[in-house]
Amino acid sequence: MTVANDFRAAAARRVLVKDGAYGTLIQCEGLKEADYRGDLPLNHDQKGNNDLLNLTRPDIVRKIAKQFVASGADILATNTFNANRISQADYGAESLVPDINRAAAQIIRKVVEEAAADGKKRWVAGAIGPTNKTLSLSPDVNDPGYREVTFEEVKDVYREQIDALVEGGIDFVLIETVFDTLNCKAAIMAALEAEAALGRELPIMISMTLTDLSGRNLSGHTVEGFWASVRHARPLTIGLNCSFGAAQLRPHLAALARHAETLVMAYPNAGLPNELGCYDEAAEETAVQVREWLDDGLVNIVGGCCGTTPAHIAAIAKVAADAAPRKIPAPSNHTMLSGLEPMTLAA
Repeated sequence: MTVANDFRAAAARRVLVKDGAYGTLIQCEGLKEADYRGDLPLNHDQKGNNDLLNLTRPDIVRKIAKQFVASGADILATNTFNANRISQADYGAESLVPDINRAAAQIIRKVVEEAAADGKKRWVAGAIGPTNKTLSLSPDVNDPGYREVTFEEVKDVYREQIDALVEGGIDFVLIETVFDTLNCKAAIMAALEAEAALGRELPIMISMTLTDLSGRNLSGHTVEGFWASVRHARPLTIGLNCSFGAAQLRPHLAALARHAETLVMAYPNAGLPNELGCYDEAAEETAVQVREWLDDGLVNIVGGCCGTTPAHIAAIAKVAADAAPRKIPAPSNHTMLSGLEPMTLAA
């Protein structure tokens, strides 16, 4: 059985649980710049470069991963949201991208292997963030056609990251927090090329983020339009993360769940941030809102994003334990196209 089929079989039996926010727990460590830098000969200030900790403080990353395992997580993501050449350029750490990703995957793989003694199956998802550039929009209001990067450049950046994550031992490629659908397409192409080079299946997970309550991402797609744009990649999961808390995501998740012909995974923030940018929503409150998703049959995998801690994941795992997984709708035999919104061509 392939890893994807193994995962689908588990998701058919129960609602699976993804981990929570590495960034939130790293902030709680109160690290100094020297903790991030370690002994690496870097010229820029490294404070806040969470991905670099995979090399300089792997003990912290390992500790966080173990906390999520103890909380009931079935899927552990790597600490690599910004571990790409574009994002690491802000820290002058572009040359370390392969090492960061390889180490990150190895850390989580080891944690999963050590936890296997309890007989529970777990998976490693290689987390790939959106970068801090956009392919769909110009950063120059006076030149709408201008782009800071090209599609090929972004695809190559993702390919470098994916190859290193695969070397480190991931099961899936998780393309998450998608604010620009074209960036996502570059990541999909990179993953498909990596799969072809490997000569074996490399399952893809895709997760969109919404920019406001209207239910669109920054490049303008509705959730239905986004699904129409990426369904050709046959992702193992499709879903939503970040953006808002579970209550605000619910109507948009429901719209996606009606159409998606694959597993749906969603992991909300711990509510909305306060005036200081912190998240105050208690674990039990988040779990109550997620329970409404489960009662409505909207998801197959649930987890947490910004502000969520092991306590949040434990509370979510508790309400998910007796919930029935979402039933995947039968594939449509109609042609589905997408501009910013979907267009279905019926015979």
